[in-house]
Amino acid sequence: MRLSRRALLAATTAATSLTAAPPAAAAEPRRRLRTGFERLAADGYALLDGHRVGIVTNPTGVTRDVRHIVDVMHADPRVNLVAVFGPEHGFRGTAQAGGSEGRYDDPATKLPVYDTYLKSGRPLADVFTASGVDTVVFDIQDVGARFYTYIWTLYDCMEAAQLAGKRFVVLDRPNPVTGRSAQGPVLHKEFATFVGRQPISQAHGMTVAELARLFNGEFLTDPVPLETVLMTGWRRSDLYDASGLPWVPPSPNMPTPDTALVYSGTCLFEGTNLSEGRGTTRPFELLGADGIDGRWAAGVSELALPGVHFREAYFAPSFSKFQGRTIGGVQIHVHDRTAYDPVRTGIALLVTAKQVWDGFAWRSDHWIDKLTGSAQVRTAIDAGASTEDVVAGWREELAAFRRIRKEYLLYK
Repeated sequence: MRLSRRALLAATTAATSLTAAPPAAAAEPRRRLRTGFERLAADGYALLDGHRVGIVTNPTGVTRDVRHIVDVMHADPRVNLVAVFGPEHGFRGTAQAGGSEGRYDDPATKLPVYDTYLKSGRPLADVFTASGVDTVVFDIQDVGARFYTYIWTLYDCMEAAQLAGKRFVVLDRPNPVTGRSAQGPVLHKEFATFVGRQPISQAHGMTVAELARLFNGEFLTDPVPLETVLMTGWRRSDLYDASGLPWVPPSPNMPTPDTALVYSGTCLFEGTNLSEGRGTTRPFELLGADGIDGRWAAGVSELALPGVHFREAYFAPSFSKFQGRTIGGVQIHVHDRTAYDPVRTGIALLVTAKQVWDGFAWRSDHWIDKLTGSAQVRTAIDAGASTEDVVAGWREELAAFRRIRKEYLLYK
């Protein structure tokens, strides 16, 4: 990664009145957050005037009073909304992980809904062309982790919009786990998949508008005509509950902001034979397997990791790994969200699970390497490395990414 002429382009693209937060934002009562969509609507949709608009969104694209923005825009004569594009899980959110809703007409609005899931490059550009839009809008709530696929839907749609000659508009929303810093290993390009297209850190600490500018400036061969509508009233240190916004699960196994807080660390258990808590009411907070007992909770508790306690737990997933079987493990209880480091905690849980349970195994396809972005974490843990040694293995690449990231941050 490098700063390039595209970095300057990304920083100067989208010179509209909605790109920068107005100076008065700091004086708003109680610092009320206004999303990109709220600001777009308040401006009378001027940014979309005269354009045939398609929107990439899912159930999280809602107003403060939980009306879906597609329904709102469709009913407003100032917007010529002609198409909707659904990501993984679908536009209305009916599909489980690894699924989508396909092509259909939305019953509520009669708008055509096109499936973007697992489409990229020219095939996705052809979808945009077939839809008849000239402006593609993106509005999806992210959760701050590299392997959460919506940011790569953003990347793929930006690339496809450029190929199809379309304009691209990103409506910003908060990073629910703050934007304080980037954490974790950085993806190595030879491990690129849909859970990580480009070399960013495991917890990126950015909003989708910031990521869009990073993608345009660093990774897209030809930048897309990009415009961003930023939030007002959001600070990098804010957790989601400070936003005053309703939480709509971005995917079926992301039920609460608490889930998002741990996800960038404990999703790594998808790369093992342990349950990551899918099929429970606390996915990614409950972890376990058949044969694990209280030694795991005791072992990881001895590390005195900041901001978190671990409770011995037993649970029976209703689907996914160990469906219908009672298994043992841990429940994560975050008691200091500011001190908590989800990626370091996830590594510590992997290290101690391997130490206390002789049944521990990686998935045979080495999915853990796709999640962490290289073979470094897996091979270090297999060699008996401590949590600190594993974390030290990505220190230099993380520092390099942080320097590049800094050029694209838009909020204090």
